[in-house]
Amino acid sequence: MTSVLITSDSHGLTKELYEIKHRHAVNWYIHCGDSELDFDADQLQPFYKVGGNCDFDPRYPNEEIKDMDGIRFFITHGHLHQVKSSLTTLSYAAEEHQAKVVCFGHTHIAGAEKIGNQLFINPGSIRMPRNRIEKTYAILEWSDQQSVSVNFYTVDGQYLKDMSFTTSI
Repeated sequence: MTSVLITSDSHGLTKELYEIKHRHAVNWYIHCGDSELDFDADQLQPFYKVGGNCDFDPRYPNEEIKDMDGIRFFITHGHLHQVKSSLTTLSYAAEEHQAKVVCFGHTHIAGAEKIGNQLFINPGSIRMPRNRIEKTYAILEWSDQQSVSVNFYTVDGQYLKDMSFTTSI
């Protein structure tokens, strides 16, 4: 089983990031921006990370493209792709890199949906969620490249069954 922990919009939280990354045994970690921490902060190791509109360390990239166990990921915060309006611009950017999984934040709205051949995952915010009261992050899991599961958790580690689902990829 391969798994990736995905978080975003932690806005200065450190203890919670530390607890989340030590709670789960996963292969990779992603932070979709607005950590408001220095790029090399201990709490962000070993995360693949991108800069958000509230990150001011110039070492943050705007986007990352990562291949993880045969699946290509496009990672960005979303503010440069107008994700509060639609996912169209983000979809085009991911398509340019042949990414199947698109991880982003910015809206603070947790959710995942498959559109065409792309899986979009917004883990929500572990500090200031919108549209739900739970402060959330996500874990993407797969044992083959045909089917993946997106599981959402609260900042305290409670599994959110109503938000989680499995889809083909």
